[in-house]
Amino acid sequence: MTSYAKWMTDSVIARKTNLTDHWGYEYGLTLDGIAKVWQQTGEKKYLAYVVKTMDHFIGEDGSIKGYALEEYNIDHLNNGKILLTLYQETGNEKYKKALLHLRKQIESHPRTSEGVFWHKDIYPNQIWLDGLYMGATFYAQYVKEFGDATEFNDIAKQFMICEKNLKDDATGLLYHAWDEKKQQIWADKTTGLSPHFWGRSIGWYVMALVDTLEVFPEDNAHRHALVEILNRTITALLKVQDTESHVWYQVLDQGTRKGNYLEASGSSMIVYALLKGVRKGYLPDTLKETAKEAYQGLVDEFILETKEHLINLNKVCYVAGLGGKDNRDGTFAYYISEPIISNEPKGLGPFILASVENECL
Repeated sequence: MTSYAKWMTDSVIARKTNLTDHWGYEYGLTLDGIAKVWQQTGEKKYLAYVVKTMDHFIGEDGSIKGYALEEYNIDHLNNGKILLTLYQETGNEKYKKALLHLRKQIESHPRTSEGVFWHKDIYPNQIWLDGLYMGATFYAQYVKEFGDATEFNDIAKQFMICEKNLKDDATGLLYHAWDEKKQQIWADKTTGLSPHFWGRSIGWYVMALVDTLEVFPEDNAHRHALVEILNRTITALLKVQDTESHVWYQVLDQGTRKGNYLEASGSSMIVYALLKGVRKGYLPDTLKETAKEAYQGLVDEFILETKEHLINLNKVCYVAGLGGKDNRDGTFAYYISEPIISNEPKGLGPFILASVENECL
């Protein structure tokens, strides 16, 4: 069987993909995938690549180039996961010192009135689905390694309150974001919700659930609630899966609408969550074939081999957000107008992770 996990990792390295441009969550995401390939294959060159890349940012004193706690940007916590992997493997204290810097942010990061982390200080009173992957999952992995097990109650709250405020009862899908104050240009003045279901945002959410459940205590009273949230969300996603390609659209529930397109990063995230959820027993085993079929859909729809015998991941939405200086309004027209590119780290990482899971299931 072709190992697309290894092939894509080798392609990322051969292309000299820049993963050191800034302290970016997408770079840590791609390195998380590469670290899984190292753990799967035992080939030390992959670990060396991860170490070299992260050492661009981490000083011997644990300082992090490009990171500022006072920005209170939840995205900036995501790379803590790969630092934790490196600390566990190498025992190098500089990684632990860096982790402590990131952990401090959690202590004072601003929250909604119900206790969910704001997405960023510059995006006040807002929950974005993206933030659950960036913040809650790092929080969980850190607590598993260094913290107090009672903190898992706070972690569970992040997911439970998020679902309560962002879920659409008619479809079971979750909107991209919610503004508690109902003041943002994209926010419904009655509900505070953004107008659409964006594929990558729900992809972040279901990835966060399976990765958090992996370290979540079996005896915690909230564990079953998280499993139920995952199952509800996956059920809703399968209802809007494209029946021909077995992957997902940029705007999930509007596949027939002109301009919409099958998108690689969100699809890879959903497939990762499906495969891992089945393998770990969070999702029913009856979904195994559905998950495998969806993974094949990723390969068929988005992967192309180059003349250099590398592979490209095509049809990745470059970026999509809400509000900010660009007045991103969350409309259908906005989501389909953002650039569509190849080999963007927000797609590469999830594709590698999904590929590792496919090879394990």
